[in-house]
Amino acid sequence: MQALISPLLLGLDLCGTFVFALSGGMMAVRHRLDLFGVLVLSFAAATSGGIIRDLLLGATPPASISDWRYMAVSLIAGAFTFYWPAILDRWHSSVLILDAAGLSLFAVSGALKALAFDLNPMAAATLGVLTGIGGGVVRDILVSEVPTVLSRTEFYATAAFTGASIVVIGSLLGIQSTATALVAAAVCFTLRIVAIRRGWRLPVSGASSIP
Repeated sequence: MQALISPLLLGLDLCGTFVFALSGGMMAVRHRLDLFGVLVLSFAAATSGGIIRDLLLGATPPASISDWRYMAVSLIAGAFTFYWPAILDRWHSSVLILDAAGLSLFAVSGALKALAFDLNPMAAATLGVLTGIGGGVVRDILVSEVPTVLSRTEFYATAAFTGASIVVIGSLLGIQSTATALVAAAVCFTLRIVAIRRGWRLPVSGASSIP
């Protein structure tokens, strides 16, 4: 199975790396970091989720470090956002859109790789979530912001879990990996974007209202 999904996994990983690197670069530009800071934040946002995934799986050294293509893709994206930020900034809420795309791609690739390493369904879905949220958490922490996944106003990890779960269910049903991955990524992305537009959020504790 690992050999069969390897090209798909690489493609998802590199696409996720690129869009998360763009989101990291845009965040760095908004915080007025210099070129080095933009490149560092792009690389951190793009590779942290994959590094966490690979370390937990024992796939060392992590692909994001051992394969030059990951660094090249993240640095190209970072340089692009540094020199031409206006192109991306034309999109409304561009960082959120890129973040949603990266979340979707990495949640799917994380679940796929976990299944390739013979993890059980629940562990595979959980690892998909960790892969999806890792880059955004590191990106936000580096610019001293509360990570999106911890914000009570955000429907974030739930979207990642939904996408990863679709991958796992598709595998259990014997559905072809590429079709499942595309559907899972599309569902995760749509959930995230709709949640942003409509202000969806999970229930919160009423403890804050207690005097």
